[in-house]
Parts: sequence; structure tokens; C-alpha cells
Amino acid sequence: MSQLAKTPKPPYYAVVFTSERTAWDNGYGEMAEKMVELASQQPGFLGVESARENGLGITVSYWESLEAIKNWKENELHQIAQTKGKEQWYQRYTTRVCKVERDYTFRGRLLISCLGKQILIKRKGAASLSRAASVESHFILFSIRAAMIPLFPVLLY
Repeated sequence: MSQLAKTPKPPYYAVVFTSERTAWDNGYGEMAEKMVELASQQPGFLGVESARENGLGITVSYWESLEAIKNWKENELHQIAQTKGKEQWYQRYTTRVCKVERDYTFRGRLLISCLGKQILIKRKGAASLSRAASVESHFILFSIRAAMIPLFPVLLY
């Protein structure tokens, strides 16, 4: 996953699943994708973030309530995946259920290179310009929509 989950204002719940994999893949990737898709369809699901490196994985799923978490844990297809995980995919794992009472978000600045000029953009929901760029001795104020940003080479600083 490449994006941070968009969660509501707290309180809400997080399930932190930390795991060490076995060498066996045997359908793990496909099952993981199916579980994310299935979880996202469950009542009370808010989002998921996941990372894996050198055999260590951390997946955090976010939920509206403890009841929603309990229902997900008891989901029949999820239970099949849990059994396969214990039998084939994991050397060990730990699951932690947490109540999120506060959260903080940092959205850095974007430095965009356009026609040899650099434009500094502060993120505020949709991207908006915080400084004008000089192009051929004229000051032009650019308005860039978030959807257009991938069209430009972008550097985070």
C-alpha cells in the first residue's frame, strides 16, 4: 500500500497486526489482496495501511468500533485466511487492538520544477500555491489542482 488511510476524527480503533513470514508464498499475496478488499466492504471499516520489509510485516486496519472488529475477526473467509496463515504463512504474529484517542498529520511541502523554475506549494487539502514563480521576467501566480501534480517532477522536502 502506498497511501496513508484517511481516518475520521478520533475516537476510532486500530488493529495492529505485526508478523514474521515463512519462506512459503503459496498464495499469500492473492489472499492478502482478497482480505483487504473484503475488509473494506465490512461495516465499520475505515482504512488500512501496510508495510513489509525483510520478512517483517505491519498492517494497521482502522475501525469505527470494537463490534466492527469482532465481526471482522469472525468473518468466515477471514477465518479461512487466519487458519492458512497459522499453517503456512507466518512464523509468528501479534495482534494488538487499540483505541485511537488522538492523531496528528503532517503534510509536507511540495517543490515542483516547471520550465526550469521552482514552485513552492503548501498542502492544504487540495494543493494551493504559496509563492509565485518568475517566468521570463513576469510574475505568474499558478493554481495547481492536486490531480495535476503527478504531471510534474515532484520533490518532497
